[in-house]
Amino acid sequence: MPPMANSLLSSNLFGTQLLLSPPTPKTTRKSQITQSILNKKPNSQRSLKTLQSHATLAALLFSSVTPQALAVDNAPPTPPAVIEAQPTKPSPSNQSPFAQNLLLTAPKPQSQSSDLPEGSQWRYSEFLNAVKKGKVERVRFSKDGSALQLTAVDGRRATVIVPNDPDLIDILAMNGVDISVAEGDSGNGLFNFIGNLLFPFLAFAGLFFLFRRAQGGPGGPGGLGGPMDFGRSKSKFQEVPETGVTFADVAGADQAKLELQEVVDFLKNPDKYTALGAKIPKGCLLVGPPGTGKTLLARAVAGEAGVPFFSCAASEFVELFVGVGASRVRDLFEKAKSKAPCIVFIDEIDAVGRQRGAGLGGGNDEREQTINQLLTEMDGFSGNSGVIVLAATNRPDVLDAALLRPGRFDRQVTVDRPDVAGRVKILQVHSRGKALAKDVDFEKIARRTPGFTGADLQNLMNEAAILAARRDLKEISKDEISDALERIIAGPEKKNAVVSDEKKKLVAYHEAGHALVGALMPEYDPVAKISIIPRGQAGGLTFFAPSEERLESGLYSRSYLENQMAVALGGRLVTQS
Repeated sequence: MPPMANSLLSSNLFGTQLLLSPPTPKTTRKSQITQSILNKKPNSQRSLKTLQSHATLAALLFSSVTPQALAVDNAPPTPPAVIEAQPTKPSPSNQSPFAQNLLLTAPKPQSQSSDLPEGSQWRYSEFLNAVKKGKVERVRFSKDGSALQLTAVDGRRATVIVPNDPDLIDILAMNGVDISVAEGDSGNGLFNFIGNLLFPFLAFAGLFFLFRRAQGGPGGPGGLGGPMDFGRSKSKFQEVPETGVTFADVAGADQAKLELQEVVDFLKNPDKYTALGAKIPKGCLLVGPPGTGKTLLARAVAGEAGVPFFSCAASEFVELFVGVGASRVRDLFEKAKSKAPCIVFIDEIDAVGRQRGAGLGGGNDEREQTINQLLTEMDGFSGNSGVIVLAATNRPDVLDAALLRPGRFDRQVTVDRPDVAGRVKILQVHSRGKALAKDVDFEKIARRTPGFTGADLQNLMNEAAILAARRDLKEISKDEISDALERIIAGPEKKNAVVSDEKKKLVAYHEAGHALVGALMPEYDPVAKISIIPRGQAGGLTFFAPSEERLESGLYSRSYLENQMAVALGGRLVTQS
């Protein structure tokens, strides 16, 4: 061994001066180092870093057993090695990188709540994980159970949105979590209870009131009804005990009045016909264009016979709900039978009397059920003695064949447009109560209004009265009637239209061409009036008075149609020449 083998070696490690002796046996070295460290009294002023350095040094020394040390285990005993550590001030020059890394990776104390989520809003999965780990002390559910507020073991509070989990209460109870529920406002609870109780009742009462009002029950026009009448629908009809209308008020329909006179006689003197074995007709269908006075004729029949008059529109029978129309038909005829003899008038019967089997609903269509009930009431097992049904339509071709057969509508009365004589009588009827000038000639007015119905002539006289009042006149003259006629045919006069003299001259030549060609053509209508006042879409008008015979017959010769084409081109011919 070299001379310096037995001498002490000095070393500086981690800022501590160490005195090392030559290698000794393994067991001896371990015991000496351990005893030296245990006998070393810790300095209260030492820092935690110094203690950690000593512990690390001891671990390194225990593991630093070399083959040379093992080789001398059987050598003679030598004086025990002395390992003495003396603290020194650490300096940047005597610190190794290993020491720095050791200090940086030293373990830190962990808090009890380091694994709890951060923030005041937790996810549901985080909440369950904390409950199972015993980190939740108590929870407080909201009144509706959609959320809860938790208190952790460290005192923190958080909110959790709770899904519909039936096992949540069991999980909380198994983990010893205190459970409570937030108390709601007792006043609001009572109000909600009353509202929940009253809402269905009020909704049912409102629906009941609306149904009964629509069906003529309580609150409706049909008066009071019992609870068993809930599904029953009252028909919408007008009962007129006395119409106050007679045949004298009906003009221009002489042929129709003759046909209906027999119906009036049936109602007045039924015994005269039954004694001879005749049966009173059950129905009469009035057919004609709109405005010809079909409704007025029905009211006149009731007025002449002096019997009650029930009127309704066929469209009022049909409703959205299946069975309502049939119920209204039954109610109507039950009321009419109680007042027999009487007249039931159904206006626009084609609304419910169309050919069956053509609807989208097939046999279950509401319209078909209504007409089936109508057919039964008019000619069924029960009969309707003393009730005569009058109906009006302008489309008899669409009616069901069963409705038109004898025994239901036995007669069809055609109410056509009035002729010249009929228009004169209608004008006289509608001029009652109006101040007319002496120059008013109903004959001329009737000839200028071919094809006009009673409603059209009534409108003509009303428009003339309005024009006279607008002009501050005391009576209606022929000028007001003529202006009203032109207004109805061609539209109102364009008073604000700016027309130059050149254009007026061109329009005058054009209209004169129509009139001149029409006057020169044989067998053509005479000229009634020429006007260059712009009305509607026309800059001028030429009026012709067509032949009544030609209008009534509807027969037009070839020469007449050719003349009409020549008159139409006469205006263009004059302006181009």
